[in-house]
Amino acid sequence: MSSHILQRPTLVLNRNWQPIHVATVARALVMLWSKAARVVDPTDFQLYDWDDWTRLPLQADQPSVRAVRFSLRAPEVIVLSGYDRVPRATVKFSRRNIFKRDGFRCQYCGKQPGSEALTIDHVLPRSQGGESRWENCVLACMRCNLRKADRTPEQAQMRLQAQPVRPRWTPLYAYSQGRIESWSKFISEAYWNVELEQ
Repeated sequence: MSSHILQRPTLVLNRNWQPIHVATVARALVMLWSKAARVVDPTDFQLYDWDDWTRLPLQADQPSVRAVRFSLRAPEVIVLSGYDRVPRATVKFSRRNIFKRDGFRCQYCGKQPGSEALTIDHVLPRSQGGESRWENCVLACMRCNLRKADRTPEQAQMRLQAQPVRPRWTPLYAYSQGRIESWSKFISEAYWNVELEQ
């Protein structure tokens, strides 16, 4: 089996067909085999259990997983058999997620100089009581960070492009490898837009 294919993403839907998670193909196949989920064919929304899925003929343009006795298509979307809730989750406050939220863009000048030229700036500086939290941290390019120094944006006469906020969690927030076209049948544009604050 190709480890590259096994690490590809699979969209996980709850029993009500709401997106709740992104799993690897390897994890999706385990859930399919254990009857915890079924594969959804994005073209016609037909559901497949393990036996049905393993009997489907391979198509030349689709990624597949090769086992000893058979090959099967890598699932792109699965639906859980018994889970109908949408998990409540929050986006962890981290350097990586600040970069994702701010779109690798300086929140003062709007430029995208590359991650190595961006720093995390405290809107209210720590020396003035500012805390490291979602609502007080933004990305700033080195030039803007030097110009702002140890002052508030108002004191430095600089304007923020957008007020920093805690991002909403979506099933795609942690997935940053690009858009999978077949998922658009299950995910509204609003989900993509929140995710693409990345």
